[in-house]
Amino acid sequence: MTLRDRTKSNARKDSQVLTLHRPVCTLDNMELLPAGCKLTSDTLQSIISSNIKSKPKTYCLLDYGSTKKDLLYFLQIPPYKTIFNDRALVSDLLQLMENVSLALPFLESLDYFSEYDTYTYRHILMVFALSTLLAKDLIPDYKMRIKRVSTSPTHDLGKTCIPLNILKKTTPLTKAEYKTLEHHTIAGYVLITYYQRNHTDLAAVVARDHHEKKNGSGYPRGIELKDLLVEIIAACDVYDALISPRPYRPVSFDNRSALEEITSRAEKNEINWEVVRLLIAYNRKNNNGKIKADISFEKRGTEPPGNIYGKTAE
Repeated sequence: MTLRDRTKSNARKDSQVLTLHRPVCTLDNMELLPAGCKLTSDTLQSIISSNIKSKPKTYCLLDYGSTKKDLLYFLQIPPYKTIFNDRALVSDLLQLMENVSLALPFLESLDYFSEYDTYTYRHILMVFALSTLLAKDLIPDYKMRIKRVSTSPTHDLGKTCIPLNILKKTTPLTKAEYKTLEHHTIAGYVLITYYQRNHTDLAAVVARDHHEKKNGSGYPRGIELKDLLVEIIAACDVYDALISPRPYRPVSFDNRSALEEITSRAEKNEINWEVVRLLIAYNRKNNNGKIKADISFEKRGTEPPGNIYGKTAE
């Protein structure tokens, strides 16, 4: 590599260095990194080295508290009732999910959301269930599926660093508040790096990249998504956000409108077509195990009244 090539390569790397908009703190309010800090490899290594505690124990996610009971309840609410209508499928899926164990700090974040932000709590469980379902068909190796789907329940871990008045705001976020909300991707990346002692840990990557898009128009780095697992979780994240009640939107998207919305995003090369096609297939009654579906490009759905999803206040 010539000096000129190395200079260009370093410039590209420098442009990818993230700067923290807010501090990153653990649930017990220990500050890992201050606002304004740049996430260089040296910075990440420093927080890894600062974790001198013994590695936290792991526990089966579905055996933790009321997690399994809550999950099964949420699966009975439309449209998930249609997606998960096959009892044998749900049984197989639960067996796969029961192989997922998480470190105690991650499970404690579920307790936090269950108590203070039930919208995020429910969202985490449903993205976990849906991404596990899609990964079953799209990621062939069983052990790899378990390893990869175990990253889904921590995708929004960084929201523990976001003020509750923003997470639960019922009116449009300002641009400054939206930027604060975007901080959850980087915060989750830092927190998982700290607990897992590895900045390349798959769960950390998922937390950082699940709002990126295939065409590079997402955040926080504006990169082109190429990891299938991250693309699965990103699509499930958007879908569940659309069809679920939210503080800022008491009426959710109807299912047809939500599927049309993610189809539109796939048309713009924001979401993986294969993932969208599979999600649509599971939304059809009696899909008989077919994992492909013809996609209708006719748009007949409508936004719910008063929708402010993805919109900011002036």
